[in-house]
Order: sequence, then C-alpha cells, then structure tokens
Amino acid sequence: MTDRGGPAVTARGGPAAEYDVAVVGGGLIGAAAALGAARLGRRVVLLEPFQPELQRGGLGVDVRNVAVSPASQALLERLDVWSRMDGAAYRRMEVWEERGTRAMIFDAAEVNRTELGWIVENSVATVALWEALRRHEGVTIHPARVVGVVPRETGVNLELEEGAVRARLLLAADGARSPLRAALGVAVETFDTGHAALATVVRTRQPHDGVAYQRFLLEGPVALLPTREPRLSSVVWSQPPEQAARRRDLPEAEFCAELARCLQHRLGTVEAVDERLVFPLQQLLASTFTPHPRVLLVGDAARVLHPLAGLGANMGFEDVRALLAVLHALPAGADPGTPGLWRAYDRRRRARARLMLGVMSGLRRVYARGDPASQLLRNAGVALLGRLVPVKRQVMMEAMGLGAVAEGTAR
Repeated sequence: MTDRGGPAVTARGGPAAEYDVAVVGGGLIGAAAALGAARLGRRVVLLEPFQPELQRGGLGVDVRNVAVSPASQALLERLDVWSRMDGAAYRRMEVWEERGTRAMIFDAAEVNRTELGWIVENSVATVALWEALRRHEGVTIHPARVVGVVPRETGVNLELEEGAVRARLLLAADGARSPLRAALGVAVETFDTGHAALATVVRTRQPHDGVAYQRFLLEGPVALLPTREPRLSSVVWSQPPEQAARRRDLPEAEFCAELARCLQHRLGTVEAVDERLVFPLQQLLASTFTPHPRVLLVGDAARVLHPLAGLGANMGFEDVRALLAVLHALPAGADPGTPGLWRAYDRRRRARARLMLGVMSGLRRVYARGDPASQLLRNAGVALLGRLVPVKRQVMMEAMGLGAVAEGTAR
C-alpha cells in the first residue's frame, strides 16, 4: 500500500533511521545488491534476521550450490569477493538424451575461454559476501524481520518487529515466497512444472576433470556438476515428485547404482552419496518488477526458473548488474526513487525473464516426448546445431551471460 504522509516513526515515537537503499533479504542476490550499492557510495541497510553460516555435508561440501556464469563472476570480481568463493570451474559440458543417438558438446575453447562457468557452494558464497558487507562502513546489517511496508512519494517506510527504517529505495530480495511482494499486492503468474528436484553430492570412481554432464531422461533431466574436489560432483535431478521421494528414501547403494545407470556410468561407479534434499519445482513471474517508483523486486522475488540450465542465481545477478548500472549513472546524491527512473529496468528484466521461462518450458516439453518422430527431430536438431558453428557459439555466449540478449543490447 502507499501513503503520502510524513516520515515513519519508531514504536517509541522517534524518527526512523534513514538510508539511501534498504535491502530486504540477505541471500546471494540481496547481499550482492547491498554490497554493490554501498560501493557506489550509497548508505545501505540490509534487513535479514538470519546470519549465514558455512554448511558442510557428510562428504565435505555444501549440498546446496549454484552455477555462476562468466558474467556473474565478473560482477563478483568487481565486488571484490570472488577470490573467497572457491568456485569449481567447468570447461566442458556434455548433454545427451535417453533415446538420442547424438550428444551436444559445449567446450570453452570454442568461444576462446578456459571455462564455461563455475559451481559455487551456496553457503561459501553467501558468507563471503557477508564478510565484505561487515567490513564496509556504508552498510548497516539489521537482524530484523520486516512486518510492514509503506511506499511514499519521498521514501519507503519499513516497520520492523522492533522499530522502523526509512529508505529512498527498497530492494525486495526476500525469495520466491517474498512477503514484501505479497504485502505490496503484486500478482504472480505461476507455471507448474509437475516436477520436484532432488539435490545431493556424490563421490564417483573417476574424477570429473572439470566436465559437467546433463542427460535428458523422459521423466526429467539429471545433471552431474563438478565441485572443487576431483571425485565429488553435485547432482540436480528434476523428476516427478513420487520418483524424487522414492529415490530420496532408497538405501545408499541402490541410489548410487540407479544414478550411475541413468548417467550411463560417465564417471564410473557412484561410490557414495550425501544427504538427499527434495523440493518442489515451480516457475513464477511477478506481474511487475517495480510495484512502486521506489521499490524493485530482484532475484527469486521477481522470477523463479527451472534449474535445467542453472540460470536461477545468474538471472538474479543480472538484476544486480542492471540496477547498479542505473545507480552508477546517477549524479552524486541524486534521488534513486525518481519517478520513471526504473521503467526500462522493469521492461527489460521482465522481457528477459519471460523469454527464459518460455525456453525452459519448451526444452522440458520437447525432451519429455518419447515418440519416434520427436526423437528423430531432436537428433536432427542436435546434428544441425553442431554444424552451425556461429549459431552454437552464440548459444554458448548467451548461456554464459555474455551475449547480446543477456546483456540487454539486442535490438
């Protein structure tokens, strides 16, 4: 809701603390946005009730991880946090299907690079960002939960469980179930995938050698992604919920054998598996990314994608890059909530999100069809893409966040 009244007051009647930018949500995207805004000279408050901690599974790495594209890595490098994230580079990706006769090979050398991207442990990356935030004199970390939001013409008032803050710009980075998005009355379009994701870490007999594997099974894609340990790989397996539950509860030896078969023993036998996490997969898109001239939705609060191509965190980092570019272009001290300032951000980011939602949904449908005609068309398409080298290179550049569409320069 909105209000044209005066400044917010705390529960004790005094004035609220005032900032240039308030960020609600201290995950990867919120923390990166807060740090980036502070490095541009803005006074920033990060509102997050939970402090991140390093997580280590039974095999020694965090079961939760994110794929980081070269474009996102460049952002994290500029924020001076990348060196502490200990990412595992992958230089090659092999993609094939259950009933296919051809595989797609994406090699970094094809685009004159040494890596296609990195797999980063979620908790390691988040802790690195928070350490940088704590060191920055322009950042205040407030361990509080927001219970009310009132955008006004001159600022946004945020009511906390104790006290209040006021900011000229609010970034809602509070996740897929964003309470702020709901409080602001933003409608959400959902796209039910009918799938759940099973995530874990496995130890294989053969080292991964910096290669990522993804196989499209008829029931859903399974990916094997390299970690910083040579024989440990992360697994992300999209599948019907009942299958995910069954595989979560299998004895370790049976799960390892089934996963190895599904991946056609690309890395030999699977020798051990860590904790298996299962969570539902639902894509969503907010009706607007700027519900008020002084409010932006970023990260999963704005859109959620299927993990098929590892784009979730990277789309959020794209949001951060785009909003920091706008802030950077403003004159020193200029109001970041000027009416109309964020219209282009909203239009471009929503268009990019809708495009990728369509691509993810289309790929999943195409690879779920098991009839001979569909199989023939897929194999012909894979063969054609392999021959059309310039097209393949452009596909790779877009996936890395370095193409014209990803960078917002396409016309």
